[in-house]
Amino acid sequence: MNLQAGLLRRTRQVTDAGREKSGLRLSPLTFLIVLLLVVAGCTTDADGNIVAPVVAPAPAGDSQPNMHRGVPVGFTEEGYPFRGDPNAPITIYEYSDYECPFCARHVIQTEPALLAAFGESGAVKFVFRDMPLSSIHSNALAAAIAANCMAEQDIVLFWQMHDRIFRTQKEWAPREEALSFFAELAQELGANTTQYGSCMANNETQLAKVNESLAEAQSFGFTGTPSFRFVREETGDAFSLSGAQPYDTFDNWIGTIAAGRTPQGAAQAQQQQQQQQQGDGGLPFWATAEGLKPDPDRPGFTLAGDIYKGSSDAPIVVVEFSDFQCPYCSRHALTTQPVLDEEFVARGEVMWVFKHFPIENIHPHAFSASVASECAAEQEAFWQFHHRLFVDMDQWSRSDNTIYFMELAAEYELDTDAFSTCLAEDAPAQAVQSDMRDGAPFVRGTPTFVVLVGGEGRLIPGALPTDQFMAALSQMLAELATTNNDG
Repeated sequence: MNLQAGLLRRTRQVTDAGREKSGLRLSPLTFLIVLLLVVAGCTTDADGNIVAPVVAPAPAGDSQPNMHRGVPVGFTEEGYPFRGDPNAPITIYEYSDYECPFCARHVIQTEPALLAAFGESGAVKFVFRDMPLSSIHSNALAAAIAANCMAEQDIVLFWQMHDRIFRTQKEWAPREEALSFFAELAQELGANTTQYGSCMANNETQLAKVNESLAEAQSFGFTGTPSFRFVREETGDAFSLSGAQPYDTFDNWIGTIAAGRTPQGAAQAQQQQQQQQQGDGGLPFWATAEGLKPDPDRPGFTLAGDIYKGSSDAPIVVVEFSDFQCPYCSRHALTTQPVLDEEFVARGEVMWVFKHFPIENIHPHAFSASVASECAAEQEAFWQFHHRLFVDMDQWSRSDNTIYFMELAAEYELDTDAFSTCLAEDAPAQAVQSDMRDGAPFVRGTPTFVVLVGGEGRLIPGALPTDQFMAALSQMLAELATTNNDG
């Protein structure tokens, strides 16, 4: 499979219906979908799913590993790159995405201290595993294969490439095509460029390695990056930790595991992860009755952390995945949504839930708008921001849009200091990325609506005309009434 032939290059196509596509294919919904209509929307296409045959792992490295930055490095018996003592009593497997900003923060800020404290001493072996979230990070797969092609030449070259890719993330992530950037990095690091180019052009083996790693991460229930699996080698006990946690958390977990105990929060985290994966009857937690309950501590949020309006007792729930820079989302928000609010939401017949799905490769400023709206939501002003972001799309669709967001916060008389602090924090960005992961299995474009009614999920992909959307909801209500009468 040739990368240059189109696996990773993001192309833009415009269909006859006016939908812009951007080179991603997503897997089916994990619960029942009834496809109502395919209409205009900001979309991603269907030619980026990772499919490759299973191949044998790379051979293990020498028993005496090389050194990189004062820490032993090598390959595990399975062929995975590691840092630290190969016989360390604790192994930490890191599942990471080169384009994930939280992964980069872990590599740049936290990892050096971990290596100094536990890698050099031989207490922990750190193993790297690929988990590119291609549905939201369109260059992540290319980065993973580039790093694996460096590993084919030398383990030290792999770790040098690993570090450089993360540290230059902001330079290559926004690019339409990042392959040439990675080739330049390989040349700068002294790799055999002919061998590297051949590996990138004939990447079936590397692609299979990435697929294997992705499958492994999914088997552990990991849905976001970075995710970590701590293994106590003596007993085989394993504990999962999600997110770019601070050094103190790793220090505490490593010490607790070394002492033969279970880290605080590990059991609860595993239980919550399983609940969020399946919820009731196989539904994702955000779509379950429990997840849709109002959060008593956060007005306007569900227990799953999503923003909503309307009655939580409504017989129909509509979950909207939207992009603030998408013109079709804007059309829905400004023309159709007001009518639906009046006819269904205000009357207690529909609960409306909003989830973020910024398509960054075609709407580069949408993510920042989602973050700003999350900060507004913390001050109970989400829906005001939601409306104005769509109305003023041309005003904030630029790289220096923080000034606009701050002015809007002041206009709505929010606490601007708290709002500014929120913009700089990780929590709102993590909330947006969580929504994107939730939608990745089935959202092919924006807006996409999941209608939850009668125990099943129905998908509406695109901005339906107002009369058609009203007719669809009215029909569902009528079907519910008939079912209730028959019962």
